[in-house]
Amino acid sequence: MDMQRLASALEASLDPAQNKQAETALLQEQKKRGFSLQLLQIVASDTYGPTARLASALYFKNFIRRSWTDEAGNYKLPSDEVVSIKRELIGLMINVPSNIQYQLGDAVGVIADSDFWRRWDTLVDDLVSRLTPDNARINNGVLQVAHSIFKRWRPLYRSDELYTEINHVLSTFGEPFVQLLGNTDQLIEQNRNNKPVLSPYISTLNLMMKLLYDLSVQDLPPIFEDNMASMTSLLHKYLVYDNPLLHTDADSEAGPLEMVKSGIFEVLIIYSQKYEDAFGPFVEQFVGSSWNLLTTTSLDTKNDVLVSKALQFLTSVTRMPQHAQAFNNDDTMSQVIELVVLPNLSLRESDLELFEDEPIEFIRRDLEGSDSDTRRRAATDFLQQLLSQSQKLVTAVVLRYVNQYLSEFSRNPSANWKSKDTAVYLYSAIAAKGAVTASQGVKSVNELVSILDFFKANVAGDLVSDSNVEPILKVDAIKYLYVFRSQITKDQWRDAFPLVVKHLGSSDYVVYSYAAIAVERVLALTDPAKQPVISPTDVKPLSAQLLQHLFQLIERKPESAKLQENEFLMRCVMRVLIVLRDGVIPITDNVLGHFIKITTIISANPANPRFYYYHFEALGAFIRFAAPSQPEKIENSLYPVFVNVLQNEIQEFIPYVFQLFAALLEANPSGSLTDYYTQITQPILSPDFWSSRGNIPALVRLLSSLMARGASYIVESRQLEAVLGIFQSLITTKANENYGFELLESIVANFPASILDTYFATVLQLLFTRLQNSKTETFSSRFVRFYHFVSARIESGLGADWFIKHANQVQDGVYVQLYLGIILPDTQKLARPLDRKIAVISLTKTLTESSAFAEKYKKGWGFTCEALLKLLENPPIIASTDDSIVDQDVDDMSFGVGFTQLQTIRRPMRDLWPEVMDVKSWVGKTLRDANAQQGGKIKSFAGERLAQSPEALHVLGMYMSK
Repeated sequence: MDMQRLASALEASLDPAQNKQAETALLQEQKKRGFSLQLLQIVASDTYGPTARLASALYFKNFIRRSWTDEAGNYKLPSDEVVSIKRELIGLMINVPSNIQYQLGDAVGVIADSDFWRRWDTLVDDLVSRLTPDNARINNGVLQVAHSIFKRWRPLYRSDELYTEINHVLSTFGEPFVQLLGNTDQLIEQNRNNKPVLSPYISTLNLMMKLLYDLSVQDLPPIFEDNMASMTSLLHKYLVYDNPLLHTDADSEAGPLEMVKSGIFEVLIIYSQKYEDAFGPFVEQFVGSSWNLLTTTSLDTKNDVLVSKALQFLTSVTRMPQHAQAFNNDDTMSQVIELVVLPNLSLRESDLELFEDEPIEFIRRDLEGSDSDTRRRAATDFLQQLLSQSQKLVTAVVLRYVNQYLSEFSRNPSANWKSKDTAVYLYSAIAAKGAVTASQGVKSVNELVSILDFFKANVAGDLVSDSNVEPILKVDAIKYLYVFRSQITKDQWRDAFPLVVKHLGSSDYVVYSYAAIAVERVLALTDPAKQPVISPTDVKPLSAQLLQHLFQLIERKPESAKLQENEFLMRCVMRVLIVLRDGVIPITDNVLGHFIKITTIISANPANPRFYYYHFEALGAFIRFAAPSQPEKIENSLYPVFVNVLQNEIQEFIPYVFQLFAALLEANPSGSLTDYYTQITQPILSPDFWSSRGNIPALVRLLSSLMARGASYIVESRQLEAVLGIFQSLITTKANENYGFELLESIVANFPASILDTYFATVLQLLFTRLQNSKTETFSSRFVRFYHFVSARIESGLGADWFIKHANQVQDGVYVQLYLGIILPDTQKLARPLDRKIAVISLTKTLTESSAFAEKYKKGWGFTCEALLKLLENPPIIASTDDSIVDQDVDDMSFGVGFTQLQTIRRPMRDLWPEVMDVKSWVGKTLRDANAQQGGKIKSFAGERLAQSPEALHVLGMYMSK
């Protein structure tokens, strides 16, 4: 493909109408040597249009993510291509437009994750060499590259390797950075009346604030500490800086000044939190300036982030006792509430417009736990910090304002409804102590107020009334219950829950969405005894109507993007199904029809990862509880939809579909392998699906489920070797070795010994090679578990002797080395109770049923006995099966084309020996029975082979005498 055709294909990849065809062509093209450099040539050339250049930068970023290194850190691209990319990328990024710069910056970050700094130790020198005294365009490009690399440090935990990297950077970059900061300040002053020249320098300052944060996030650099006075002076100067040339007309979009000041506040926040000794002497000037900024900055939305950061800074400062004291009197606190807190808590016109025009965005910003920089959230955090320092004072002052706003509302409810909104929000802010948790809402409350009394007097009426109540006040009422849900008793919830459910029928988007949010969280709420606050028996009579109504709300607008915008509704569907359990069976047809319809619609354009995560969780719950009673019906209905996902390569859905296919198979373990499943067996054995790491956990489970139902089919269709080939591929990498053993155990569990005999020596050869060349702790542990898994399965024709036979086929005598060097010592390291139980069963059967240990490995018999007794000092206790479904907080999850475990169909740990309950009793009985059957041989062996270990002989005797 020539360059022009490649550019056209890249441009077409951004067009939904041409995307599939273009992606197919590009996937073929990327296999060719030098593909990445062709992408960079398109990015660099003005010959191609801006769309093609941007598309090329996007594709380059994603290509680098997939293709830079393997799990072991080895380059996947040719070495000359790697060198060329590193050589060209920095200079290119400096010279391209900013929208392309961001994409290339992400690619630089990916490369830096792998290579910086030890395999790219010239990078910082290269960056510094490109800095100029006064060329803002070049400097901004250099700083953008630096930020792309150094921002990686922000979420990392402290380590010696990390600090070595940061010190490497500071040793070269620190001094030029400080000099550039001073130069930029001078250039801004010199050009304060020349907007075209001034603006790029302000951009430089903005980037330098980001870098100042990056470089300080782990520890205070010595060069910054040495220059603290001059740097804080400069920060303060630009915190109060104003220039009409930098003002913007837009009310909603932050301008350059707002961005610089927000960046300064981010630096001030981290310095006040982490470096009080060095920064403390300079804090006071920033407190005064922050107060002035907060009382003079307009309510325009363009200032929201700036105001939020200013409030976050004051929140940090008030954690310092010496600064908190400044607020500790009635007059000052009243001023704080009136001049800073209330203006930022009260509803603005822009908030009402958002409520009406972009309701889903209003909800996401308003929800507790949102990461949005909203004024309300920041003002609430500031107020709660003041409350933690002076609870009585803050409570008394705030309650005066709450009562004042409630009085305003009562005088004219229709005109002054915003006053009530402010009162409820303000009261909630001081009533809650600590963070609002995802599972329980507020766990601790201010003992100086009464949650329930305020609700009855001021909030409940808005839930009960069907008319003349502003929608936002209904939202406030629902949110009040949602936030304080764990403070409300079961009896109180019995009265309140139907009122919340009723609001699912509201015509207002935000009201019914908040009702769904509250219903879902309350249904998940448990009391201290882990019993549900809302009994399932109370929900079941409503469930059919509730689910039907939720599905109708979701399907209200059937366009793909609109249908999946509201994840809160789908999360509520999921929760109702979890509570309903097998109560869904009578309404199977209706629920199944909705799931098929929604899956089909969103398959056209997966747009909201949270929505489709909850969609597949809900579908998983449905399969879990409905499929065991009617497996064929559900399999037949879902198969075409799932196969459509696979055939159309909808990458975002494929890992979910594989999990759901497995759950369908597991729901009917005694069934035969239907034509549907035989048709997908061959495709899932092909390398294409296994090349995506996100598919592997789900594919291993699906393949294991297929083998459990259709081992004979796999043998007859000669596909076992392909399965073993996948196992071989998985155990070669550290990232997938665990899944390799999972698949191998499924093979051993589902195929007879007569079939396994052909392949087992080769399997062991592969495992022994890994143990010898690149053993990891995980690999060793899984190998030991696998050995015991085989050794314990004597009834299936396996056992220790069978393993020994095949091991010694690989290398004569290798078993003894393995057993003494790895298996016995690492058996004691097994941590999971189920693994330890398998080891107990394995070792006991070795003592009682192994001919090799009885006749050949006489010392080994003694060592085995000692290892068994040591395991029994801390006997494994297998917890009773818990079929509860663990909540997964999507805020803690990263979505994308990868694996996300569906909790509703998570495969439980399987105990293959459930009849062995008390392992100590089982061991004693097994030893006694074997001794009786073998004419006293076990006691005889013990007397001979434990003669040097009288304590072990005594303990064994106790087991055998019980």
